Amino acid sequence: MDILLFRAALSLYLVSCLGYLSSLFARRVLVAKYAGWGLLAALVVHTLAFGARCLATHQSPLVDVYAALSFFAWVLAAVYLVFQVRTKTRVLGVLVAPAVVILMMAASAGLGGAVALPPILQGHLVSAHIVLAVIGEACLALVGLAGAMYLLQDRLIRKKRATRLLRLLPPLEDLDRINHLGLLWGFPLLTLGVIAGALWARTVWGTHWPGDPKLVWTLLAWALYGLLLHQRLALGWKGRRMAVGALTAIGVLLAALAATGLFFQSVHTFG
Repeated sequence: MDILLFRAALSLYLVSCLGYLSSLFARRVLVAKYAGWGLLAALVVHTLAFGARCLATHQSPLVDVYAALSFFAWVLAAVYLVFQVRTKTRVLGVLVAPAVVILMMAASAGLGGAVALPPILQGHLVSAHIVLAVIGEACLALVGLAGAMYLLQDRLIRKKRATRLLRLLPPLEDLDRINHLGLLWGFPLLTLGVIAGALWARTVWGTHWPGDPKLVWTLLAWALYGLLLHQRLALGWKGRRMAVGALTAIGVLLAALAATGLFFQSVHTFG
């Protein structure tokens, strides 16, 4: 049942993605509105898939990297829909929905695989570490996507191009607000996730900070986000400067995932 629900959710995410892309080419916000409802339907079915998985296995669904990718997609979609209610950013789904589909397709590679939970991944600290870190990173990923659209629109305005497209894109103020809200929520949650991971590492390896490449990259990204949040709250940074900073920081986070998965051995490689 959980596999069928997962596939149904992936199909709905794909339909929503096509809807958002169609809204951009047709230059109609109404199409993006319907795509948003499709994204909500996909999120509901995806939630049911997680529930069915828990009932079938009697354990947390976050037991491997594929499940973590699926959860990341779920959080990214959920956070975006929450921000969409508070801001006029329906067309931002043009960037968010494809990212969700890519994450779900990557997660589908491990679909239906039986996973025996290793002893070191058992316990509440592990679950807290994964959930908090993934939710924080999803908020910050949304900040990066909003930053990308901000810079695109800012460039069009500066060059006085594509006036019809500009009427479709979200207001710069709303994109900047997502930057603000995403940092306010994402950075503290990522911080708590790192702390939970450090406490877990202490119980397993006897040290809070094992020599792990992903940890080094993640802490670098964490420091960049901390700097951005400080500059925003203390010095009033906003707009284009914050958008550039958000893209830089999300680039570091993506490098953490890619580099440790392809080139380095990591304690985060499991499943």
